[in-house]
Amino acid sequence: MPLMTSLLIAIDGPAASGKGTLARRLADYYHLPHLDTGLTYRAVAWDLLRNGQSLDDEASAIEAGRHVDLSNLDKHALSAHGVGEAASRVAVIPELRRILVDKQRDFARQPGGAVLDGRDIGTVVAPEADVKLYITASPEVRAQRRLRDIEGRGGSADVSEILADIRRRDERDMGRADSPLKPAADAHLLDTSDMSIEAAFRAARAIVDGMLAKRNGA
Repeated sequence: MPLMTSLLIAIDGPAASGKGTLARRLADYYHLPHLDTGLTYRAVAWDLLRNGQSLDDEASAIEAGRHVDLSNLDKHALSAHGVGEAASRVAVIPELRRILVDKQRDFARQPGGAVLDGRDIGTVVAPEADVKLYITASPEVRAQRRLRDIEGRGGSADVSEILADIRRRDERDMGRADSPLKPAADAHLLDTSDMSIEAAFRAARAIVDGMLAKRNGA
């Protein structure tokens, strides 16, 4: 692994593009802390759902956002498909986004660097990131991946419904007025539609290593 002093990696992309798995692999390889920023929005949605509150109740969502603890995000509980759809709905609330982005920025600024993945990391949360990756894949491929994930956890789902949900989420995430999903101008685009996770990891690692080699004068 190339010599480095600090490394901040920003990874963005739509749902089920593979960005989360890739972020975890890169964080492990470069020995960096990792934050799936989508879990912060899922934590808010989960809090509203379990307390019987409406996802359209902005005041409750904002209050829940203030209490999100980045050190205590239960990935297993928050990974349910329904929670992801709910999170996409609350994520359009501007004040909630400001609260959670502040928490995410604090995570990104820790000494030594970090890996963050989400939908507005390279554009809003950490525009100063050393490396920005935008991971994408076709909606059909992403729907199949989501189906395998659900079935792998013992669940069942209809792939056509998953595909429709992914398209709705893409439209909502890309069309929102506040911090829409889009690649940063200086992001490296990586389409994983025809890639295994290992191939995607090698491609991403080559980009990061290339930046580190250039920075180290190699």
